[in-house]
Amino acid sequence: MKPFSKKQTDAELFAQYAAGEEAAFREIVSRYKNGLYAFLWNFLNRQDMVEDVFQETFLQLFNSRDSFDTSRPLRPWLFTIAANKAKDALRKQQRTATISIGAIADSQEMSFDSVLNALTSDSTMPYEELEGGEIALQVRRVVADMPENLREILVLAYFNKFSYKQMAQILSIPIGTVKSRLHTAVGRFAKDWKAAFGSRKTK
Repeated sequence: MKPFSKKQTDAELFAQYAAGEEAAFREIVSRYKNGLYAFLWNFLNRQDMVEDVFQETFLQLFNSRDSFDTSRPLRPWLFTIAANKAKDALRKQQRTATISIGAIADSQEMSFDSVLNALTSDSTMPYEELEGGEIALQVRRVVADMPENLREILVLAYFNKFSYKQMAQILSIPIGTVKSRLHTAVGRFAKDWKAAFGSRKTK
């Protein structure tokens, strides 16, 4: 099988996946898994929740082979799914009994192990990047303690570089709300950062 070209669009890859090429799905995962994992890590800041939501997000993509509209940009759609699932995970955080993610895939044509292999093939998760650096850890700590609506927009804007329009689509809110919420989030972060680390000198 010929390797996929980096010049191929997401829509072209998804069309190949819809036609039955599972390797095309693996290529899509390879393109987006690090960015999506970093987004979820900064949003949730709990490894078990991050891994569950990460897998559920790509599983939904996997299952949308026959229904996904290839005229829509894939990246904002993928992050919309991840953001919604992350918020659901936070709401269910207090529940002690959780359903094994393996149960979700019981009725699927492709085995769940195959999906997981697709998610983890070729390169490892960027744990080292996410966990490295004292300043990065401090930033994550401050962001993690912010209210959910401010945390998610800060992560989308500064960690993932989404435009106002894309963030409005992902969060299903007007662009004006995106701008005001982001302004509030930046102000809150600055205030919380100063309160937590303002008296410390960073190297």
